[in-house]
Amino acid sequence: MIPLCIPEIRGNEWKYVKDCIDTSWVSSVGSYVDLFEEKFAEYVNGQKAVVTMNGTAALQLALVTLGIGEEDEVIVPSMTFISPINTIKYVGATPVFCDCCRDTFVMDAEKIEELITPKTKVIMPVHIYGHPVDMDKVMEIAAKYNLYVIEDATESLGSTYKGRMTGTIGHIGAYSFNGNKLITTGAGGMLVTNDLELGNRAKYLSNQTKTILDNKGCYHEEMGYNFRMPNLLAAFGVAQLENIVEYIKAKRKNAAYYNELLKDIKGITLSGEREWAENCYWLYSILVEDDYRLSRDELMAKLEEEGIQTRPFFMAVHEMPPYKECKHGNMSVTKELCSRGINLPSSVSLTKEQIETVCNVIKKYSK
Repeated sequence: MIPLCIPEIRGNEWKYVKDCIDTSWVSSVGSYVDLFEEKFAEYVNGQKAVVTMNGTAALQLALVTLGIGEEDEVIVPSMTFISPINTIKYVGATPVFCDCCRDTFVMDAEKIEELITPKTKVIMPVHIYGHPVDMDKVMEIAAKYNLYVIEDATESLGSTYKGRMTGTIGHIGAYSFNGNKLITTGAGGMLVTNDLELGNRAKYLSNQTKTILDNKGCYHEEMGYNFRMPNLLAAFGVAQLENIVEYIKAKRKNAAYYNELLKDIKGITLSGEREWAENCYWLYSILVEDDYRLSRDELMAKLEEEGIQTRPFFMAVHEMPPYKECKHGNMSVTKELCSRGINLPSSVSLTKEQIETVCNVIKKYSK
């Protein structure tokens, strides 16, 4: 089996985790928690990083930190993992769905403004599969209407927009360290902001709003959340972060080889990379068009028969039962992408021979 995307563990993971165990600092307090936040903020060039138990928690924490709640609306793409949409509901707000770009698969920034109402408080671009949203346009609209921007960068760690790391351009960014992400802590996430006041507020909220009194008692001024990451996982993350540059190089090299082998196959459309973007290619993605011999699902079945694991694009969330009543614009591109898109094997450890195997199967069934 050629897996879709598995973690790469090649550095100091065992050493740092063992240090946690040897010193008994295994829970949510410990030196690796602070070090992971510090090193991560340094890597993405952000002012403040706050570790969380997963990417979903980082997104919810971002919304809570900004005071988003009942009666508020958040503009978000429909073609995404459901996590960002769920977090909007967690805080009592309402998602409003925006269509996507056909070439990059991300939220179409040109279609945001038509969805804004007096209730709109946040734009939440999702840098799906690694490609950045057009953040200049997003920030221009946000400034015009006095809106917050929360970047869902859970799939785009290492991607850049005009030289800036995704997740650091809006008011707050959120990242994920799930097992299939570019770097992993098994489970975990990170909130990042360049606004120190927001960052300190997020850290306070994530730790049950705990204040330690002189007598060592715990005092809580307001309701908080237990979104903390254990020191064990943070230690793993510090080790992973040490190799992130090499991981991104491998991902981009693999994507370039896919592009070379697939570019001339009739009926297969490759993902685009805008001139202002550098995609980390968390997952390498293609579209199966009408002039390919097989449908998208038929091709996936053939790949599976050959021992190649793939995944269809995320289904449109606005068509799912919990969100069918939510407002949205014209979703024609989203609908098309969801029916045509395939994610191909994208592990850091993917070999040229494995890429050739995948591409040969795709080529075999072309017209």
